[in-house]
Amino acid sequence: MTGLTQARALALVISGGLLAGAYVSQYVFGLYPCEMCWWQRWPHFAALGLAILSIRMAPQRVWVALAGLAIITSGLIGGFHAGVEYGWWEGITGCSSAPGTIDVMDVAAAPLVRCDVAPWSLLGVSLAGWNFLISTIGGGAVCALAAFKR
Repeated sequence: MTGLTQARALALVISGGLLAGAYVSQYVFGLYPCEMCWWQRWPHFAALGLAILSIRMAPQRVWVALAGLAIITSGLIGGFHAGVEYGWWEGITGCSSAPGTIDVMDVAAAPLVRCDVAPWSLLGVSLAGWNFLISTIGGGAVCALAAFKR
């Protein structure tokens, strides 16, 4: 397996796995996402798309490296979010949806999810913190570097 193939597989596994975990925690365990949780998901969607795009489109290394950078972006957002949850700094959001994007009935049924409260943690690390660790340290950087490994 070449470095490029490994990097692509890593991008697909990390982004796909973290998104799957987010949706399982949401729909199976009832851990509804706050606004900053959603911010962390979007770069993983982009990373999946870029990694898939790299299968057929040249220059493949660039697409995989961009996928790695998208994963790092999600991790950095997760690091910021974790800092808000731990009270290290204040968040920049009201943890609400944009006005006019949701139905009044949905608002009444939706749970209130705060960005500054970690709904779950493992070993004292919140989900946002785990996203930071896995995406920035464990995945994105390795993926971006492996894309250019010969």
